[in-house]
Amino acid sequence: MSTLTPTARVILGMLKLGAPTGYEIKKVIDSSTRFFWTASYGQIYPELKRLQREGLVRSRQEPRGKINRTFYELTPKGDRALRDWLTDDKSAIYEIRDEGLLRLFFSDVLPREEVLANLRVQQQFFELVLERFREIELVARGDLEDGLQYPYLVLRYGLDFIAWARDWYAEIERRLEAGEPLFELDDDEAAGGEGRLGASG
Repeated sequence: MSTLTPTARVILGMLKLGAPTGYEIKKVIDSSTRFFWTASYGQIYPELKRLQREGLVRSRQEPRGKINRTFYELTPKGDRALRDWLTDDKSAIYEIRDEGLLRLFFSDVLPREEVLANLRVQQQFFELVLERFREIELVARGDLEDGLQYPYLVLRYGLDFIAWARDWYAEIERRLEAGEPLFELDDDEAAGGEGRLGASG
């Protein structure tokens, strides 16, 4: 089982893909993985130092004007740690932090009109995210030319997921406004089964 911290996982991956400084790592994260796996400067720089102490990365100083910039690269040990994590089937973490979904979870305490308003806000939010993803998609096509197909594949997953979520909220809004059941549960459906919640496709 991998012992890499959540921040170490994204740092080692970004170093492998060619982001050599803390600044560059953060820049790439902000335009890619932050939508599902983020890290702040306050996490990145201390983690880089810790990874160096553990021998997973090495650094060198290069002057840029009056400032010395620290460049990092994986050591053979760091490369092995990254590959071990990428192929580890016992340390997978699945977590979605979605405040809109958390509000919906507690929406039994709200009147119907306020729930409808929140559902509409979520649809507008996902439209904005889709616009941002489409902008990123145009730039990300350059990765394909560089031989990197999986970052683009994950982006396509994000586009499909956000479009689905927008449509899901639209269907819930339609059902709530029409006074229809918000979900369908078959009489013979086993507990823990896949109920048809919202858009049933």
